Amino acid sequence: MSEMMKAVRQHAFGGPEVLVYEDAPKPDVQAGEVRIRVHAVGINPPDWYLREGYKMLPPEWQPKVTFPVILGTDVSGVVDAIGDGVSGFAVGDAVYATVRFPTGLAGESRAYAEYVTIPASEVAIKPEGISHVEAAAAPMSLLTAWQFLVDLGHDEPNPLQPYRHVPVPLEGRRVLVNGAAGGVGHLALQVAKLKGAHVIAVASGKHEALLQDLGADEIIDYTRIVPEDVMRDLDLVVDAVGGPTSGRFLKTLKRGGALFPIFPLGFSDREEAQAMGVTVSATQVRSSGAQLAELAPLLDQGKIRVVIDSTYPLADAALAHARAAKGHIQGKIVLTV
Repeated sequence: MSEMMKAVRQHAFGGPEVLVYEDAPKPDVQAGEVRIRVHAVGINPPDWYLREGYKMLPPEWQPKVTFPVILGTDVSGVVDAIGDGVSGFAVGDAVYATVRFPTGLAGESRAYAEYVTIPASEVAIKPEGISHVEAAAAPMSLLTAWQFLVDLGHDEPNPLQPYRHVPVPLEGRRVLVNGAAGGVGHLALQVAKLKGAHVIAVASGKHEALLQDLGADEIIDYTRIVPEDVMRDLDLVVDAVGGPTSGRFLKTLKRGGALFPIFPLGFSDREEAQAMGVTVSATQVRSSGAQLAELAPLLDQGKIRVVIDSTYPLADAALAHARAAKGHIQGKIVLTV
């Protein structure tokens, strides 16, 4: 009889109400893995995409899911067991990670639980200067910002386009971040600033104080001003909202500029972009312990800050998903274990 733990599982696709807090088998650590006693779990859009059954993807792209499934990819916690062949970690180490992404798209990541096993290559020592809640909020969103803007960090083919995503120089460049108060947006803003860009942040006015605090050089309140009507000659637009409407930013870019839609599905203006001399490029974030280790000092020293929208106990994951569905999230939502 395997040991049991508490986890949030779902037995069918649906809304937040399908998330059930219940007993589940505690995972056994395999060779090459560490097992973590989870302290906090960061919530990300792939969580609710999987919960709903990836409805926005074409059928041939939808992963085949076996129920019951445990959602979640971002964790912070303490190593409680180590598999064969693992070096560099010890039982008791505080660590953080994005778990098996995108390889675990069908629910093999399993972070909404008291324990999770993770390939050691995806794990990094948690920054000492921040809490487990902040550390759990960072991985996927920060890796997304870093891999889009600074360093891809891998050689995997890009499932979203036929060519490799290449970050563009940021120092001294004018960069607009749309959705700048959200999970990826508030980190992309800080990464661009860290790399010497002049950053224009687009968000609703209620986020203005936060965006100033995070270092935005200019702020556009999209509820009062249409950003694409007033901005011209930009070097880069990072559209952290993405989707079919990203093309509206093409006219804000100079020839030779770039548009990076974080969520590129539905973008249909590639020919127009080509005619305007604008590069449109995206990539899919990938788990990387090496990059999280590289980013840890920036989090530790406060050079990059993770903003927490709200926290919920693991048992209230359904309420956390309902909060996410309301939108206008400032930073990240986190489950505490």
